[in-house]
Amino acid sequence: MGKLKFASLKGFVSLFLVGVSLSAVLASCSGNNSNPSATSSGGASPGAKTGDVEVTLVSYAVTRAAYEKIIPQFTAKWKQEHNQNVTFNQSYGGSGSQARAVIDGLEADVVALALALDTKQIEKAGLILPGWETEAANGAIVTKSVAALVTRDGNPKGIQTWADLAKNDVKVITANPKTSGGARWNFLGLWGSITRTGGDDAKAQEFVNKVYKNVPVLPKDAREASDVFFKQGQGDVLINYENEVILAGLNGEKLPYVVPDVNISIDNPVAVVDKNVDKHGTREVAEAFVKFLYTPEAQREFTKVGFRPVEPTVGEEVANQFAKIKTLFTAQDLGGWDAIQKNFFDDGAVFDKIQSAK
Repeated sequence: MGKLKFASLKGFVSLFLVGVSLSAVLASCSGNNSNPSATSSGGASPGAKTGDVEVTLVSYAVTRAAYEKIIPQFTAKWKQEHNQNVTFNQSYGGSGSQARAVIDGLEADVVALALALDTKQIEKAGLILPGWETEAANGAIVTKSVAALVTRDGNPKGIQTWADLAKNDVKVITANPKTSGGARWNFLGLWGSITRTGGDDAKAQEFVNKVYKNVPVLPKDAREASDVFFKQGQGDVLINYENEVILAGLNGEKLPYVVPDVNISIDNPVAVVDKNVDKHGTREVAEAFVKFLYTPEAQREFTKVGFRPVEPTVGEEVANQFAKIKTLFTAQDLGGWDAIQKNFFDDGAVFDKIQSAK
């Protein structure tokens, strides 16, 4: 059975109003954003140790609260060890939108996005070198989450598991996985709940067909899906990330949610944007920042806003703060992102067939 917890309606809705924002942006960040105290070919020059350096972090909206705590810790540590001031330009928004912004010219030094597929789009654009998954610890996964089922107050439909979403009297709200990265995780959670517990692909497709017949609308992204559920009052259950629901719960009023004990590991990657750090001369500090994200200090900040840590010591410290998962599977268990995109979400693939069968 899933574990029932409570979160805030007010806080939850506010998460999707963050949008793309920039903080600590200096006038010198326009144009080529080059730094006179760093080389253009990678590591810092000998004279860069006492000069200032700027690093641009591009991430997705709900990480902002964590990074606003992590960045000062890193800059203080770097100053102490290298006698160099580091200023971070920060941009937050939807993961897919952030990936497109980087491809279109937002000169990120580090990207921390919601799913590897978004990072791979930046790789395909020639900005990140292949093999970035091996450049950081833990396969470049810096935080984790799982899927949560947000219900109406009191959970009147008694929703506890993925299977309950296929019942005839349950209306499910989720975004369109053709346009939403978060909705892809939702789809994989549904699919894997069958294939990772003994069912085959045929049974998985039959089950997912039933669930999507219960989906009255397909908003384009997670923000619109939340508006449909909360503001428009449609649906009995909203599929969302556990970390977003936990963070919302820090803000007040209670809202029930369930974490199925068969679940998808929502893995959030981080990567250095090779072309940009070499252009800016920020590779050394950018790589050090990525490494710092795996320290207990940084991981604790991520857990405070609802993410499951990847650092073992912190994982033990906070084990009782998260719902227990009986069967946890990953995107890799389902073939990896390239295969997932081809098999499920490309034109004419499984999701399109499911939609045509409704």
